[in-house]
Amino acid sequence: MRISTIPHIYRNVKRWTEILSVLSKYGLADWISRLNIERFKTQLKGREGKALAQQTPEQRIRMALTDLGHTFIKLGQLLSTRPDLTGVALAQELSQLRDDVPADPPETVRQIIETELGQQPEELFAQLDLIPVASASIGQIHQGQLRTGEKVAVKIQRAGIEKTVREDLDVLAGLALLAERIPEFAQYRPKQTVAEMARMLRRELDFGREERNLQQFALFFEDDSTIRIPRPFTELSTPHVLTMEWIDGVKLQDRDQLQAAGFDLEEVARRGANLYFRMIFARGYYHADPHPGNILLLPGNVIGLLDFGMVGRIEERLRESIEEMLLAIVQNDVAMLISLIKRVGSFPIDLDQTAFSSDVAEFVGVYSEQPLESFDLAGALTDMTEIIRCYRITLPVQATMLIKVLITLEGTVRLLSPKFSLMEVLRPFHRKMVLQRLSPLRRWRKLRRLRFEFEQLLEELPQRMIDILEQVQSGTFDVHLDHRGLGPSVNRLVLGMLASALFLGSSLMLSREVPPVLFPMGTFLGFHRISLFGAAGCLVAVLLGLRLLRSIGKSGHLDHRE
Repeated sequence: MRISTIPHIYRNVKRWTEILSVLSKYGLADWISRLNIERFKTQLKGREGKALAQQTPEQRIRMALTDLGHTFIKLGQLLSTRPDLTGVALAQELSQLRDDVPADPPETVRQIIETELGQQPEELFAQLDLIPVASASIGQIHQGQLRTGEKVAVKIQRAGIEKTVREDLDVLAGLALLAERIPEFAQYRPKQTVAEMARMLRRELDFGREERNLQQFALFFEDDSTIRIPRPFTELSTPHVLTMEWIDGVKLQDRDQLQAAGFDLEEVARRGANLYFRMIFARGYYHADPHPGNILLLPGNVIGLLDFGMVGRIEERLRESIEEMLLAIVQNDVAMLISLIKRVGSFPIDLDQTAFSSDVAEFVGVYSEQPLESFDLAGALTDMTEIIRCYRITLPVQATMLIKVLITLEGTVRLLSPKFSLMEVLRPFHRKMVLQRLSPLRRWRKLRRLRFEFEQLLEELPQRMIDILEQVQSGTFDVHLDHRGLGPSVNRLVLGMLASALFLGSSLMLSREVPPVLFPMGTFLGFHRISLFGAAGCLVAVLLGLRLLRSIGKSGHLDHRE
């Protein structure tokens, strides 16, 4: 850890103590769970009264994050979108994290509104209920009515949440620095992961970003009467307060209530899937949290979308690669799928190409045989993500978020219609993908992009060459070499030199009978007097030499030739 991180630790020492206390408790539970003594396993319990040692490791991680509070709960929710890092089992467990926090009191709500909007709530609204209808770790929703008569939802950021998040992110950055030094955690790139999660969390804290998202999506679907997006009221919104249209509808959690209200659930499922595929494959800009609590149904099978704090963007090149991946799976094209994964992801240096190709071929063989109308898209994406994680391949954030959205979307539409398949709706998009890849307009865009990149290369190449030549001429040109696997060889070389030097020095001490000395009965190995330091040094040198030979022999490189 760098010295520059010490002030962060000192400043947040109380929070560090709380976090380490929770982590040690759940770490102890993990150790106890490996014992075969049932009496011990029931001693350590969590806040819900459950024996921690009898929970799975994934459940213990979820419970630890819950105990650590708002920021860590949100961190867990964000990590649930990264199954390529955490694994599918842990990602699914973290997706169950829910914020269960008491709401801010009415006096605090009133003070926030007055500070942010400059007036008392009674002066801004015809009516505003200061008791929220919903509360989460970052914000809470209040129902109100404007003086013009429109019903509104007022989303207010929790008091002090920015300070809490800032402190917790400081602590997380310190934990990430520590984790970088532990080989078991280093492969998950803790520093980059925490930095990425911090960016996403800070975006959610900015309600102004959510307001812009609402405006953008409302513009996308202004001519579509089957979709309803809440309209924001800019004059009553700030980065900490968001006022938007209140939408009355039935949430998707209660299937029986939906059927009783007369909704055509099959049609709604098909319409919702079409909506998301249009956002993803046509716009490259989509609502990134399609769980049932964020979707309402209005009369006429109209779909209302809520909570635009998290949206996904996917650039055209990555979107093309993902489209081609889906086509490769359906068309049983193993070579194409491997090539696309390599194009999109970052591979470890020591990747086992043969084993990876074999696993991908088996995966494609399983799913390419499924008919489109019953294709298990969530299962296919989950299995592919598990293969990617197993081989320590890192995907871009855009790709992992899209995979998570598609898996959540299939679960949501099957809540409405258990036999529904997303791939059945994807079939017309599949035809469009093929036609789009062949369309002159798309080819022209690709050529234009290639021309721009080539022009940029031609512009930068001469200057870069001049810079290199100037560095060579001035003697400042450096070549940085990364020696992989050289560390053990250097260590063995140093150990061998130390053993040799120790043996030679000790032999001289023996031959010159350097005191203190022993007087054996008669002679020992030709010595009348034995130097204690010389004998001890020779013994240590021999032991070091034997250890060195053993380590070389175990590595299989004693006399092995390439």
